[in-house]
Amino acid sequence: MVSLSVDGLISGMDTTNLITQLVAAEGTVQNQLKTRLSETQQAADAYRSINTKMDALRSAAETLGKDATWTAAKATSSSTAVAVAVTGTPQTGSITFTVNSVAAAHTVVGATQTSATTAGAYTSLTVRTAAGDKPVTGLGTGSLNDTAAAINKGDYGLNATVLQVRPGEYALQVSSRTTGTNGSFSLGTGFSTLRQGANAKITLGETTATTTGLAIESATNTFTGVIPGGTLTISAASSASVTVDVSADPDAVAAKVQAFVEAANVALTEIAKQSANGSGSIAALRGDSDLRRLTDQILTAVSDVVGSMGSPGTSGVQLTRDGKVSFTKDTFLTRLQADPAKVRELFTGVAADGGPDGVATRVQALAKQTTNATTGTLTLLAKGREALVTDLKGRIADWDLRLAARKEALTKQFTAMETALSSLKSQSTWLAGQLSSLA
Repeated sequence: MVSLSVDGLISGMDTTNLITQLVAAEGTVQNQLKTRLSETQQAADAYRSINTKMDALRSAAETLGKDATWTAAKATSSSTAVAVAVTGTPQTGSITFTVNSVAAAHTVVGATQTSATTAGAYTSLTVRTAAGDKPVTGLGTGSLNDTAAAINKGDYGLNATVLQVRPGEYALQVSSRTTGTNGSFSLGTGFSTLRQGANAKITLGETTATTTGLAIESATNTFTGVIPGGTLTISAASSASVTVDVSADPDAVAAKVQAFVEAANVALTEIAKQSANGSGSIAALRGDSDLRRLTDQILTAVSDVVGSMGSPGTSGVQLTRDGKVSFTKDTFLTRLQADPAKVRELFTGVAADGGPDGVATRVQALAKQTTNATTGTLTLLAKGREALVTDLKGRIADWDLRLAARKEALTKQFTAMETALSSLKSQSTWLAGQLSSLA
């Protein structure tokens, strides 16, 4: 549609401004829709934000319910040459051993050559291992450089390097890509062994006239299973004994409880922020009754007694006057040391059928009810607002078309009016001329 400029050519009226005001007056409904759109989008975002915090609380509660949380252990080594890591569900205890040798990759070196690029150094080459022989293909000119490239490119499990032995003399070094005796190989005559492939070896205990130490080997410098639920990594051999201790780590358990409490407080803070109902509040979900109910449910799940285990407050988790949750680590650790099984049940529940749910179990169930991707209450509330946002955007777009059409119609009407006035003015001028000629 074409817009015309009709600013008072005959009437003297500011018709462009008049049309703008008329269209703006009819656009009041659209402006109301835009305001509603902004409020609805803010509400959807607020629900999503709370949903995110509740999902983080669910994750923290889920972690608190895992076996690994309550069997946390720490390991120490008496030697800097032996690193120890806890990887699963470790058993507490202590072992003493000697590091006899570290793992080595089998390495050979060829005879020296006067050039790394001279052709014919290796016209044929075969990798011999316990699994069989495999000829090296793609040797190119057979120079040291081409041979190294062929070995590195092929599927031989080897790394080849051209070394400068001394000025003007070069040699081909070839090493297994893996350590251990199983990585041993040969390349035939013309190559000598620089280092024999070897397993790492440790010996538990000691060999005496009355005792026999237990030798344990690994193709790498990492030993898995020597410590149930942990790994040992050695870096140097030594005749001195090494002691590795594995003990319970109550601080790690306390850290998980602390994280759970913090996640609960973050969720409660976000709910309070988005639903604040005080004087002058501009919260997107001001006074939302569903959120007030959710706050009560969180506080109840965290603070209610758990069967015969009693109140969570006896293990350091309790409510504060401002509607948050506090955690006293010292209280928790004291109770954990005195009765670890009972403290665990307080948070995770009783495994037997019909036993009460623990604090973390209750919170996890509540969080799932609110954050489930299809049935969660917060999810559905957010989706409802987002659906309304889509609808409002469509209605606003419809009003854009309606107001554009109205503006075009008004422009045509005022143009027609100016045209009619121009015609009348012309007629009036003609009549005035006629009358003047008769005088």
